[in-house]
Parts: sequence; C-alpha cells; structure tokens
Amino acid sequence: MNCMLIECEGDLVVVDAGVTFPGRVHGIDLDHPRLDHALANQQKLRAILITHGHEDHIGALPYLLRELDQPVPVYGPPYALALIRKRLEEHHLDFPEMIATRPGQRFEVGCFDVEPVRVNHSIPDATSLILRTPAGTVVHSGDFKIEERPLDGEHFGTAALQRVGDEGVDLLLSDSTNIDVEGDSGEEADVAEAIDALVAGAEHRVVVAQFASNVYRMKAVFEAARRHGRRVLLLGRSVRNHAAVSRELGLLDGVADLILQDDDARDVPRDQLCVIATGTQGEPPAALSRLARGTHPALELEAGDTVVLSSRIIPGNEKIVFDLTDMLERVGCILHHRKNRPDVHCSGHAARDEQRRYLELCRPKTFIPVHGTFHHLRRHAALAREVGVEQTLVIENGAIVQLERGRLEVVGEATVGRVHIDRGTPVDEELLKERRLIGELGHAVVAFSIGRGDRFLGHVDIVARGFLAAEVEDALLDDASDYVRRDLRRAKGEGPGELEERARRALRRYFYKKLRRKPIVTAMALEVG
Repeated sequence: MNCMLIECEGDLVVVDAGVTFPGRVHGIDLDHPRLDHALANQQKLRAILITHGHEDHIGALPYLLRELDQPVPVYGPPYALALIRKRLEEHHLDFPEMIATRPGQRFEVGCFDVEPVRVNHSIPDATSLILRTPAGTVVHSGDFKIEERPLDGEHFGTAALQRVGDEGVDLLLSDSTNIDVEGDSGEEADVAEAIDALVAGAEHRVVVAQFASNVYRMKAVFEAARRHGRRVLLLGRSVRNHAAVSRELGLLDGVADLILQDDDARDVPRDQLCVIATGTQGEPPAALSRLARGTHPALELEAGDTVVLSSRIIPGNEKIVFDLTDMLERVGCILHHRKNRPDVHCSGHAARDEQRRYLELCRPKTFIPVHGTFHHLRRHAALAREVGVEQTLVIENGAIVQLERGRLEVVGEATVGRVHIDRGTPVDEELLKERRLIGELGHAVVAFSIGRGDRFLGHVDIVARGFLAAEVEDALLDDASDYVRRDLRRAKGEGPGELEERARRALRRYFYKKLRRKPIVTAMALEVG
C-alpha cells in the first residue's frame, strides 16, 4: 500500500497511492491506506506523482481522488496513466488532469523540480523520481531492478543517477524488498529464453501462469508461440486488460493474429496452443485454479500438458499454491516452477548487489529505506552505512520526518492504518470484528412472540449457523428452545428490549453449558396481534 507524502515550503505532493489484497478475508476485497493526513492537508496538495502502474502503487487513487475537495493533477508514466484511467472508469469518476511523464523530462510542481528516471521493473514504464527542492534534493527509487539486457531496450538510468549523485543527494528513499537476496535479481531475457525452450520441447498444450502486469513475460510467450507455430489464449480479466493496454501503447505489437477467443480454444490441436493465465497464487476464482479443477468453460487440461508457474509464491500463500500444484499433478500435467526450473521466473525487485549499486550512484548524505518489512528496512539501512552514508533512519508507517540542514529527525506522527473495502464500500473495524467473531464462533438467532402488555406468548424459534453438526442440530435446538422458553416465562414486567436481552443471555448460557461454546446470539421479540 505504498503512499508517501513529501512537503516543502507549504507545497505537498503524494508519491504513489496503492492497495493490498487480503484474499477476500471476511468478505474484504482490498485494503487501502488511511488517507487522513493527505486529506487534512489538501489545501497544500499540488500533485500526485506516480512511479509505475502496479496496484500497490495506483490502486488507492480512486479513493483519494473521490475525497478531495478540488481536483489535483496526476503525473505518471504513460502505462500507469492508462491503467489509472481504467480504474477511474470502473469507479465512475471523472478524470483529473493527467500528465504523462518521460524519463529525463523535468517539470515543476510547486517548489518541486521533478525528474523521472528510467528503471527496470516487472511492468513497463517504471521510474525513480528526483525531487529537487530549496531544502535539498530527494531521490525516491520507486520499485526497481537493474538489467543489462532489458527486453524493451529501455536501459536503467545510470547516467541520470550518477549526475544527481555528483550534484549532491540530501536524502535517498529506496526499495528494500529483496535485501536478503544476495547477488542480483536476474534478467527477463533469461526467463524469455527458458519459456521459449519449454514451448519448443512441449508435446502438447503449454500454460504459462504469470502476474498479469509483467508485459515483458507476456510478450515472451507470444514470441515463443509464433516461433513454434502456436496460437495464444488469454485467460483471466487482468491478463486481458494488460494485453489490451499494452497493444494500445504499442508495447505488444503484431500479435492480433495469434490471439484466440475462448470459444475457439477447444478446436485448436493440443500441440498448437499456448495459454497465458492468471492465478499464480492459487486464487480459487482465477483461471489457473479453474483449469486445475476442470471447471473452466474455455478449456480442459489433459495429461501431458505443460504448466509453467512463472512466478514466486507470495509469503502466506504457500498452502493454497501447493494445493493448486497437487491438482495439476493429479491431472497429469508436467509442472515447471522455481524449485525445479529456477530460470522460469525472476524478481522485479533489486537484490542486494543492485541496491548497493543504487546507493553508490546516488551517494546520499542521508537514507531512509522504504518498501519492505521492518527486518528488510533495518538490513537495507545497514547496507547504506556500509557504503558510507552519513545518517540512516529506519521508520515505520505514520512517522513524520524532517530533513533540515542535512539531518533527519522524527518530528511527529500521522494517523495511519487500513481502510477495508467490500465491493467498493468501506467496512469499519467494528463491523469487521463482528464478521471475524461470527466466523470464529458461529451465529444463532432466537425469535419469540409477545402480545399485549409485552406478555411472552410461548413460541420460541432458533436458527443456528456455523457451529452445530447436522446430526445433532435439530435435537439440540429443540432442547435450547425449551430452555429459553422456561427462562422467558419467569420474566415479570419487562419490556421488549429487556426480554430480548434475557433470551439472548439464556441461549448463550445454554450453549456454554452444553457445548462449552459462546456463539454470537441475536434475539428478536415479535409483537403479535
């Protein structure tokens, strides 16, 4: 959920505004950062600066823009802006002024002189940002890696970073994600060669599962398919979206004749088909999981088909990914992944040697590591000290840091946290807590009838969900109804609300006595006549 605010002389810019995906835990589709500080200071806000188009850098823009009192221009690389337009259309929001940025082309926003710098990453048009200000020069690395053979021919901006290093960098903010990985992160060119070799050697269908935004890898599959006489089927909404944006921007030219429609896939001989699919993390609704279960309407995998997991397992997803690979193995698919074929994937984030190189190019006076766990941040700060950085500062979300006369100091704290979104609507913590408790404890509803004078009429009905086995449910609920009925008959002069509370407590007491459980209980008094 990358989102950083940088302020100088009363001018404020937001650098990126992203989301994270919790996997529909308790019905939540995504989380975005609390934007209180940006909204409270929006009179100072001059621009939103985007480094690249991944969802953890642009996904919160609709939520930020909707809350602003006045439109604010958005600056970003062309690929990121194309994706942002799609997001804003989905949210039925008007477009703000959107200005495409180009590496080396400087522009001014308030007191900021901004220069984008080309970096390599797992999505087109990734940039670092140089922010020259009256108070000093700040470099924000964005997400980056350094490739010697970039597939798009867009080389890492070594010269620009060397130049700003010569001028003097007062503060560097840099991606820490892969600080524990020694060496470098690998080259997309090597992954493309591996994919080509696998397609060449496959006797039947080839399915490549990948992160949809990695257009370089998508292009490698198309090139391998053409080279070896195959058509390409795109499965998954995000894969289709990125393919469409890439073709619009000329990043994926000359592939229209290779693309199959879903309805035609079954008619293509098995040895003439490549599939690019979503679902590298085992997500049940995604294309690869549906293929593995045999429930995808477009295609059914068969023994001997090749499946390439061109991805890494995001920590926490191990079990669901292993379940997915088991399903594919049961079908009889030939599986290739990082464990048995390391060259089918490389990271989009710089490894330790590349992070060292970035530090050596910028030679900053001060350094704040960003984008990683606290462990990653500390290790990256230690690396910066190794290469001679005078001051490093490891901070966590919410810290307000002041850079003044070449020194860093934490001077305050902003309100931070997560906003949980369910089908486009925020869900507050209390409601999410209720959902968690219902999921963990189960839920029962007890309804009973009352007449004139709030007199209990004797009828009790109980419905329970999520904690009773089917074979005991009917008998247990009949007994529970008798228990609540006896308790309600002892009530004297109590109103509807008090009767509901009595019934709720009685039913919870019954379940605890019988099951040693305390489910969530809701009680309703129904007035009759």
